Amino acid sequence: MTSAPPVPHAFAGADSPPIEELDLSSAVIEAQRGDEAAFRLIYRMIQPALLRYLRVLVGNDAEDVASEAWLQIARDLASFRGDFDGFRGWAATIARHRALDHLRRRNRRQRDDIPVEMVTTELAAPDDTAGGALEAMSTEAAMRLIAGLPLDQAEAVLLRVVMGLDAKTAGRVLGKRAGAVRTAAHRGLRRLAEQLAEQGITEAGRPEAGEHDRGDSTRR
Repeated sequence: MTSAPPVPHAFAGADSPPIEELDLSSAVIEAQRGDEAAFRLIYRMIQPALLRYLRVLVGNDAEDVASEAWLQIARDLASFRGDFDGFRGWAATIARHRALDHLRRRNRRQRDDIPVEMVTTELAAPDDTAGGALEAMSTEAAMRLIAGLPLDQAEAVLLRVVMGLDAKTAGRVLGKRAGAVRTAAHRGLRRLAEQLAEQGITEAGRPEAGEHDRGDSTRR
């Protein structure tokens, strides 16, 4: 697996305690007090999903942009107010701003292929009727499809499904109302489901019986 972008030097070091034994909101508070192990914990909890989000925005430059974001997060950590869920949204906002700065510098949006190393964890089940169809695909294939959505839909799906943010928090990241984020995510997931149906993929994760042996006229 591709290694994660470097943690700011001050936070490099030993492993953190087991995640299940820790209160992540308390870890945010301890990190603000200078606890390096707490910062490493929240970094490890957020970084994989953050990279997948940035991968769709800036392609192969995701690791560099994530490193810039974490440097700002470390610098501005004392100014944050909220729990761990709020911290995830705050981190995503900073990462998105860094990505947009990067894109402005490049004056283009990259759409490089997404390597499997960056998407090895399973997507959470989306709270949407298209969820079953999305889950039927491998994570790699699903991320490739998400990368092909219109940007507003891709970001909504990534923040809601991959980052695990609620609609209100995702809306703050994108500067939109929660309802607009829900709509964009729903449309994105519906489009993904339609693309999966065209490929003959069912919720069981395999082509429909006889799908590849019948012509279009016999498909349901």
